[in-house]
Amino acid sequence: MSKYPSERKQAILRKMAPPQNMTVAELAVEEGISDATLYNWRKAARKEGAILPSNSAVPDKWSSADKFRTVLQTATMTQAELSAYCRKHGLYPEQIEAWKAACVAGNDRADQQTRQSRQAARANKRHIKTLESEVRRKDKALAETAALLTLSKKAEAIWGHSSEDD
Repeated sequence: MSKYPSERKQAILRKMAPPQNMTVAELAVEEGISDATLYNWRKAARKEGAILPSNSAVPDKWSSADKFRTVLQTATMTQAELSAYCRKHGLYPEQIEAWKAACVAGNDRADQQTRQSRQAARANKRHIKTLESEVRRKDKALAETAALLTLSKKAEAIWGHSSEDD
């Protein structure tokens, strides 16, 4: 059970949203409500899908999550709806388009990085396979050398030194 009426809560949350974009610290001083309470209200409103910027009143300094949320909300809007939305929230359509392009570019970079990491993994596997085969070859050569050395020692023990060595 909350000690503040929901109407007051909503009014304060609207002050956090564009176009006013007041910070939590400013609202805490103005409204006489603790920072923690305002942060909790903002967190709950964000879970419900509200656009409430983190720490900046300037939309270009919003967090990536806030910008992405705005892009998602405006993705299906017509130009007229987008303009009305921008006026209501103190934004420019160009900002939203730039944020959308950044989201797409970020996704492209992620795809490219995934592709590059797969190629690197394949190259590493090939390199590991080559090294393992070389280790096996050297192990066989070492075993053969050890066997020859053992045989030569046994032959020497049985027949003595050969006259060829002298």
